[in-house]
Amino acid sequence: MSHHPAYTLGGVCALGGYIGYQRTRSRPSLIAGLAFGALYTLSGYLIQNNQNYGIELATGTSALLLAAMGRRALKTRKPVPSVLAILGVVGSGYYGRKLWEQINGV
Repeated sequence: MSHHPAYTLGGVCALGGYIGYQRTRSRPSLIAGLAFGALYTLSGYLIQNNQNYGIELATGTSALLLAAMGRRALKTRKPVPSVLAILGVVGSGYYGRKLWEQINGV
């Protein structure tokens, strides 16, 4: 069941990038949204099929999302970066715990 959050986060990131592009014609928003969406979707696929590095990829993607959007949220105080930073926190916490459980055999 831990693949569902990865797919959800992937969809939210891709949709957010598309909406950002539609509203402001920001190509970086589109590219970043699709890239994060693809990484989350790939990690969800790996987790769902019990393949290696799915949890690690989801954890790393969440941490990267948090780092990028957290800095931007603090700088601009806009809602979209803030929401994405919060999703990065949630993803990092969830998949960080899953990774810890995987490493420690819990």
